[in-house]
Amino acid sequence: MSVRYGKQQVGDVEVFYREAGPGDAPVLLLLHGFPTASHMFRDLIPLLSDRYRIVAPDLPGFGNTVAPSRATFAYTFDHLAEIMEGFVTALGLTRYALYIFDYGAPTGLRLAMDHPERISAIITQNGNAYAEGLSAAWEPWQAYWRDPSPANRIACRAALEEAAIHMQYEHGTPAGRIGPDGLTLDLHYMRRPGAEEIQLDLILDYRTNVVLYPAFQAYFRTHRPPLLAVWGRNDPFFLAAGAEAYRRDLPDAEIHLLDTGHFALETHHREVASLMLDFLARRVI
Repeated sequence: MSVRYGKQQVGDVEVFYREAGPGDAPVLLLLHGFPTASHMFRDLIPLLSDRYRIVAPDLPGFGNTVAPSRATFAYTFDHLAEIMEGFVTALGLTRYALYIFDYGAPTGLRLAMDHPERISAIITQNGNAYAEGLSAAWEPWQAYWRDPSPANRIACRAALEEAAIHMQYEHGTPAGRIGPDGLTLDLHYMRRPGAEEIQLDLILDYRTNVVLYPAFQAYFRTHRPPLLAVWGRNDPFFLAAGAEAYRRDLPDAEIHLLDTGHFALETHHREVASLMLDFLARRVI
């Protein structure tokens, strides 16, 4: 089924989104991460859209969503979640399975905590909610959280450089399996005026997500959402231990570790789609 493209005004943010599938089908809400946007789902969407209504927005500060400058808009994860809450409300999404990746995890889990009745299932693809999922690569960011000085902010710029984004895509992935499309778009978005400062604001605010890990875990224990983890086991940022940790609070969680890196959909979108379709058919819909 062909992909449709839309824009939805939420306050002073114009949210761009991709949509596919029948309008009356069960909904999958796909939330991307850093430094990408909804184009990361370009290969996954066609494999799911004959059975589900797929909705994939670009978060504020990413992709084609149009948001105000830092002078008038706070780039925090609470604010991203607030905009996404307005987005799903505007689209009338009252029940959906949530696909969370990277930054999409703390954003989506805020939605889940605020409205647990809306969540039919969670698919987490390198979307972390446990301290043991954080690798040593987080140390420069953690230093910035402990001391938000100008020097520590400058040190975090290394994560935004072209070489670092190449590494995100290429580390731990099978040779010859990474195409140029997603990487090229992400580099383009990162070069836009003001993009780096927005990302540095979000890097600092990421500390609020770690503080919320116990609350996310309490949500899992209380509401028991069916959960599927499809995880690139070679991710240099979110360790496989973060996937396994979901079973501590959700003993029925289904965990699959794939032989790839951070952007698992770049190499294993067919495997992810197959696991999702099987899981959703058995556990949810």
